Amino acid sequence: MGTSVPYESTGRTQQKARTRQALVAAARQLLADGDTPTVESAAQLAQISRTTAYRYFTNQRDLLAATFPEIDRDSLLGPDAPADVAARLDLVIAEQTRILRAWEPQLRTALRLSLEPGAAQPVMRGGRAITWIRDALAPLDGTAVDVDRLAIAIRATCGIEAMVWLVDVAGLSRADAAALMRSSAQALLTAARR
Repeated sequence: MGTSVPYESTGRTQQKARTRQALVAAARQLLADGDTPTVESAAQLAQISRTTAYRYFTNQRDLLAATFPEIDRDSLLGPDAPADVAARLDLVIAEQTRILRAWEPQLRTALRLSLEPGAAQPVMRGGRAITWIRDALAPLDGTAVDVDRLAIAIRATCGIEAMVWLVDVAGLSRADAAALMRSSAQALLTAARR
């Protein structure tokens, strides 16, 4: 029995990569406009035939999953990161909330897909934010603080889930939600250091 070769891996691969990128960009634009894209609507916006679009994305879920942001940064701290853990944490959470706001439609979609019954887990590429927060808390290594547990607690208050609740349920503006996430992170840090 032979193995199947993905459509995008054969033939004119650079052109196929551009076509895929155009479909993903169109889907992201539709999400940013408040629409939930289908393969057909992304194809129409990208001016690509429906038949061609379905060669790249066999269904809406595959298309939506392709819109998730790819942020391959091991750290949100720059090379001149401060030594003070509170300042480091504030820098990380400020950047994390900026990312949340910039990619909110795609992250909301990822969250929604991860909550569907029978969804393959994890749809939400877990762990990246924990790594960033853990990096901010590194000066606490070797102290009485359980740094891993603190990183998880902070992440629980500073992710897309918290943003959705703060904006949609609590009625905060996105700026106020981001500010509250930053202050919550600092409050958790202060409590853990006592």
